[in-house]
Amino acid sequence: MTPSLTLWRNANLATLCGHSAWGWIEQGALLTQGETLLWVGAEAELPIEHAPYIRLTQDLGGALVTPGLIDCHTHLVYGGQRAAEFELRLQGASYEAVARAGGGIRSTVAATRAASDAQLLDSARQRALCLMREGVTTLEIKSGYGLSLEQEARCLAIARQLGKTLKLNVHTTYLGAHALPPEFEGRSDDYVDAVCRWMPLLHAQGLVDAVDAFCESIAFTPAQTRQVFEAAKALGLPVKLHAEQLSDQGGAALAAGFGALSCDHLEHVSAAGIAAMAASGTVAVLLPGAYYFLRDTHLPPVAALRAAGVPMAIASDHNPGSSPGLSLLLMLNMACTLFRLTPEEALRGVTVHAARALGLHDRGQLAAGQRADFCVWDVAHPNELAYWFGRNPCQRVIIGAQERVL
Repeated sequence: MTPSLTLWRNANLATLCGHSAWGWIEQGALLTQGETLLWVGAEAELPIEHAPYIRLTQDLGGALVTPGLIDCHTHLVYGGQRAAEFELRLQGASYEAVARAGGGIRSTVAATRAASDAQLLDSARQRALCLMREGVTTLEIKSGYGLSLEQEARCLAIARQLGKTLKLNVHTTYLGAHALPPEFEGRSDDYVDAVCRWMPLLHAQGLVDAVDAFCESIAFTPAQTRQVFEAAKALGLPVKLHAEQLSDQGGAALAAGFGALSCDHLEHVSAAGIAAMAASGTVAVLLPGAYYFLRDTHLPPVAALRAAGVPMAIASDHNPGSSPGLSLLLMLNMACTLFRLTPEEALRGVTVHAARALGLHDRGQLAAGQRADFCVWDVAHPNELAYWFGRNPCQRVIIGAQERVL
């Protein structure tokens, strides 16, 4: 059958491929077939054999084109909000003190359980749209605000529904080991047993792409985290970890031992944890929104991660307690200003490395064989994406070679 191709021409491309800065191609073009990039390069070098099959040409007006953005760590499905806790922290209460007093994640669990399916879906949809307007084409959504079999299933199903009803690729992560629900007070080992029992049931329903846990002094121990990861391994599910956010629990090394896709936060990660991540190919997901919102002062060791060759992704960590922001572009700016990433590292962090943090190898770059997910920007150079804040320069979003209209 004769292929039907679309040519997207007259653009400057930040392909993020190869060894040149940004994978830069001036006066570039992209050729798509179906949902896939067939060819990417300088427009003057378009292979002549493709020309007879081009059925549609799109002139991009000399704009910047990058891969579609990927937010690889969000908690998008939940009820309520926690502005009152924000006020308490400004008055001197610590995040840990609020959590131990019954606030924090538990308060969101109560609000989530009380919300209807329609309320949870509508609020999550509005949050997703905010991210989509800034060029997000792939989004990870974690559970962890239900903390019972029925409620975790409900939250994961709503996340799946978002991916079916919006022009958005959604990947779901089971985070049952997020916090201890009130009905298991004082019985954390029993709760971890339950989390592991629920996992195959949720997986059998097609609700789980990966498994996460919160390994921290206010959450779950390394031994309990290992138990969750063993259950995931038995099901063939990849793992990731909320690791070393508030203290060094050795979680990064533990997760790396399971070949974790990512370890996220990492403000307190040790040299041993970094070495283990480098050896396993585990991505470091940096979450500057949480660092900023919690007024943290302990920076993640970016220079050490960079020196060890650990790939660094950036994500919004959208959640109601520690990172209520809904701008991935703002996270680029924060990653540069707070964590001292370069603008190119930051952009790679929401494309190439964010894809890797989700175990996805078909997106994050502009190259033949990749998904045709890309963004058209009203800026002259990709470093501007990390420079501006409070402005959205996203002009068009193409997902699976189809223009997305919101």
